[in-house]
Amino acid sequence: MTTESGAGGSGVGANGRKITYFSNSFVLALALVAGFGGLLFGYDTGVISGALLYIRDDFPAVNQSSFLQETIVSMALVGAIIGAAVGGWINDAYGRKRATLIADVVFILGSFGMAAAPDPYVLIFGRFLVGLGVGTASVTAPMYIAEASPSEIRGGLVSTNVLMITGGQFLSYLVNLAFTKVRGTWRWMLGVAAVPAVIQFVLMLFLPESPRWLYIKKDKSEAIVVLSKIYDPFRLEEEIGYLDSALEEEELLRKNAVSYWDVFRIKEVRLAFLAGAGLQAFQQFIGINTVMYYSPTIVQMAGFSSNRLALLLSLIVALMNAIGTVLGIYLIDNYGRRKLALSSLSGVIVSLILLSVAFIMQSPNGDYGWVAVFGLALYIAFFAPGMGPVPWTVNTEIYSQSYRGICGGMSATVNWISNLIVAQSFLSTADAVGTGPTFLILAGIAVVAFVFVMVYVPETKGLSFEEVENIWKERARSSGSSKEPLLTPSPL
Repeated sequence: MTTESGAGGSGVGANGRKITYFSNSFVLALALVAGFGGLLFGYDTGVISGALLYIRDDFPAVNQSSFLQETIVSMALVGAIIGAAVGGWINDAYGRKRATLIADVVFILGSFGMAAAPDPYVLIFGRFLVGLGVGTASVTAPMYIAEASPSEIRGGLVSTNVLMITGGQFLSYLVNLAFTKVRGTWRWMLGVAAVPAVIQFVLMLFLPESPRWLYIKKDKSEAIVVLSKIYDPFRLEEEIGYLDSALEEEELLRKNAVSYWDVFRIKEVRLAFLAGAGLQAFQQFIGINTVMYYSPTIVQMAGFSSNRLALLLSLIVALMNAIGTVLGIYLIDNYGRRKLALSSLSGVIVSLILLSVAFIMQSPNGDYGWVAVFGLALYIAFFAPGMGPVPWTVNTEIYSQSYRGICGGMSATVNWISNLIVAQSFLSTADAVGTGPTFLILAGIAVVAFVFVMVYVPETKGLSFEEVENIWKERARSSGSSKEPLLTPSPL
């Protein structure tokens, strides 16, 4: 092994040289190009929050209906749920590269459809197509990066995809501000989304397929050529040994075709999936996309009525999100996934309580408006380095090769379903019980998430895929009984 066993990977290669995020330009370039999938994800998340302000002005029916506003926002999530579910299968059957190219094409079509929409219903269909592309990309990008990354820096490289998500959100707010005075404001905002998809499609044509997928599914020699660009000769031999073991397992499983039911039937796979899917669900239920989809609306609720000012304040929130993710890239491989998530959740709980108090105490003259804006910024400052990248990183690490596509797709689907529930219900819940109590509900969910991570999520920092797989096998054996618990508590 070139790293220490357990959660304390040293980040030092076999030749004694420290492996860092910038050690290998080939791997970094691959991560950045693949991360354009995250950019699509982030841009779409952020741009609709600003575009919605102007869509309401153009379509009176939208302005008069909170449900229609929620549907315009959340229809992309419906598409993403389907895209993520199908994306896992596409990744396993056709590879990470082809899945990325397919996602780009669908996203481009959806962007053009939104820009040309003559009514809210065509706009909603365009949002659905964009969602299909984003959902597929959300499965593919982190998986592709993880499979081409040395274990010592895998967390940071996978978090590059999350940085691209937050960068896309920040870019969307800049675009929103740029087009506030342009005729056809929201059409430009939504249509520009096609640009990063076109760029990724072109660049992706020059990148190789995932070496792990190639080795196990298609061509060993081609896979070794790719691996030789990532690892030194000693480490290359070791990685090929791991892949040979994974190939033997794959060939055994081919005799009994891998199915979605196996995820729940085979105990170690079930344990891994429930931990990964739980992280993805809690990432959404603690309210991140409530903040990102509706931040301009929340700012206006806090007493700032100007569309431009609302967008400017939301831009600051998005910038903090991107900066926090950069910090997460450093911390995730040095501090660890589990500790980072727990620290992040602690701050999220405090900031959501602050937001709740600000809105409960709000007066007609907006005395507590700046407190609400500060609460939004504080929320992002704690969420971005931890609960932003950790769920996506952990979900690329905890599944065996044979189930990585299926489980990754199912877990991403859980994320998008949770995202849809939150996006579709936030405004309605705020109308029913008030904005302050709504944030208090999210704070309660964050407390449950903290307990979940503390009890069920293992540390995967610095471990090889095979070492992580052994964690679940050991848990499955240690908890074996006639009445099997779905999850086994993680040691502190």
